[in-house]
Amino acid sequence: MKPARIAAVIEKETKEIVRDPVTVVVALLMPLIMLFLFGYAISLDVDNVPMGVLDQDRSQTSRALVEQFVASGYFQLEHDYATARAVETGLQVGAVKLALIIPSRFGERLASGDAAPVQALIDGTYSATANLVAAYAKTIIGAFGRETPMPVAVETRVWYNPALKSVTYVVPGLFGVILMAFPPLLTALAITREKQTGSIQQIFASPLTPAEFLAGKLVPYGLIAFVQIIMVIAVGFLWFGVPLKGSLGLLVGIGLIYVFCTVGIGLLVSTLTNSQLVAMLLALIVTLMPSFLFSGFLFPIFTMPYVLQLYTRIFPARYFVDFSRGVVLKGAGLAELWPSVVLLLAYTVVIFALAVWRFRKKVA
Repeated sequence: MKPARIAAVIEKETKEIVRDPVTVVVALLMPLIMLFLFGYAISLDVDNVPMGVLDQDRSQTSRALVEQFVASGYFQLEHDYATARAVETGLQVGAVKLALIIPSRFGERLASGDAAPVQALIDGTYSATANLVAAYAKTIIGAFGRETPMPVAVETRVWYNPALKSVTYVVPGLFGVILMAFPPLLTALAITREKQTGSIQQIFASPLTPAEFLAGKLVPYGLIAFVQIIMVIAVGFLWFGVPLKGSLGLLVGIGLIYVFCTVGIGLLVSTLTNSQLVAMLLALIVTLMPSFLFSGFLFPIFTMPYVLQLYTRIFPARYFVDFSRGVVLKGAGLAELWPSVVLLLAYTVVIFALAVWRFRKKVA
């Protein structure tokens, strides 16, 4: 690719963006599609919550307590941890939503009639489910304690969102949803507009390669989307008072990758149709609604049916929402969140490659 050619396309596209503001059209079909998606995807029931256990006692009594959790049907044992650091990592990466820490001499203290404290660490990223998880844990431990001579004392602490404020987990999730909603809508018109006006024929006759042409289209909208993420992050922290526990530079840097990914989705959509209206509707269907339902923005993915949990893996918003909340709320870094970053990078490359392939096929 020649930078001079890409720069010429960038200049041309920038002038068109300034002259032609985009109007978003909402079709009557959209409410029906949203109705089906909401009806099948939303589940506020809390069951099969992934839990981890750090059993420092390794006694018959401690194993019985763990079995009480599993037998309740609300919890599913996913990890048996060996160290407190492993517990913290499991909560950071979202592998478990509850970590039960049973100290040494737990069974011995119960047998002798002494108080036997256990600790339940709960991921408070989702405040609504965290409250239910905490209530279930207290009930199970309380019932287990009543079966022993001395009731078990439970100390519950909510990590990452101690106040259980909805705004604390909603705003970091909105970073991913907003950037998935607007940039693809803008770029979905990038090529369809030229098809309808006939100016695309000049591109076909020029020495521009498909990759150069699409890269020139990608950069202006990517920069617009990058300004959007800066504004959204600034408002989230300064206006809503969301605490930032991780690296702001890391969040912005990976956010730049994400916006080019979403802009690339819009370009791919624009290569699939010749109509601006159809392009915008298709962009809404494949970006906006899935980002609300299948990214974990409002509804925990682990509460969905297993088939839908697999379905969520094809949406990049899921990975950026996980990354955003991991950095903002949990103070996690690349060491914990690198899988989400790798998947976003791979998604961006694949989307751009598909757009180039589709455009080359049209030219041919």
